[in-house]
Amino acid sequence: MCKDKLHDLIMQSNGNVSNICQIYAIKDGETVYDDCWHGFKTQDAMNVNSVTKGVMSLLAGIAMDKGFIKGPDQKVMDFFPDYRVKRGEKTIYEVTVRHLLTMTAPYKYRSEPWTKVCTSDDWTLAVLDFLGGRKGLTGEFKYATLGIQILAGIIENATGEKCIDFANRNLFKPLELPERIPHGDSSKEDQFDFFMNKNPRRYEWYSDPKGSVTAGWGLCMSARDMAVTGALVLADGVYGGERIISEEYLKDMLTPHLKLDERMGNMSYGYLWYKPYDDREVYAAIGDCGNIIYVNKEKNISVGITGSFKPRIFDRVEFIEKRVLPDVL
Repeated sequence: MCKDKLHDLIMQSNGNVSNICQIYAIKDGETVYDDCWHGFKTQDAMNVNSVTKGVMSLLAGIAMDKGFIKGPDQKVMDFFPDYRVKRGEKTIYEVTVRHLLTMTAPYKYRSEPWTKVCTSDDWTLAVLDFLGGRKGLTGEFKYATLGIQILAGIIENATGEKCIDFANRNLFKPLELPERIPHGDSSKEDQFDFFMNKNPRRYEWYSDPKGSVTAGWGLCMSARDMAVTGALVLADGVYGGERIISEEYLKDMLTPHLKLDERMGNMSYGYLWYKPYDDREVYAAIGDCGNIIYVNKEKNISVGITGSFKPRIFDRVEFIEKRVLPDVL
């Protein structure tokens, strides 16, 4: 399929691909695809939803490389010495960074407490109130967007700086990507607009009233930003001749630590990154509305796709492999 046909397919569609705003691909270090829809330009950004989690995993790895976090098995409570644990709560003391990265941390709720957390003054501490529980550490996968907020608090308390500043200095700037700014407002109305608004956004990151970024969603990136981030993973942590993140951590990050069920596409799960196929070197950071960083080590290509709000769209891997890669390769 030639580029014009792919462009028209998305432009004329009213189905699952109709919300695609940008596609950007990098192969062997060179840009091989760059296209936009719905008034977007290459440099425009979009809330990439849970792709944010994949970026947080990279930041956790950099923090480990620099010694701020001892390793994935360090206890979460090491980073919150002033937090007052509820009486009778014991499980919280056993939860590790690895549990957060693999979504196997236990929480005391049936459904995520969005209202309570997102109307609080400190979202990290609000989520900590739900960590633990009587069941103990079961190793069960529990997808928890709010739970990843704790990871932002860990990075901030370990490094002594805001997570967004750590990200700008150690990831975005070394990748020659625009530095992010805190979003600022966090009212109920603003949160709704942030998810639903289909227009380009600034290079920003949603933040709570204390200026701490949302770790499970809310990072604004362009498709190019995501493809460049994927290229870093392809190059085993090196960009522009400089090492940004260790090859050792990336290998651990992409290693399947869990096998997910049919609801999650039967994919395997590393550290906040998916492995869609058991027998292929393909990995992805995936967010709602079809936002994705796709990394294919077999073909040495990374693809970023942004998508505006559209419900019930999650996985773009099949679309990339059937529609995008044939044009690029």
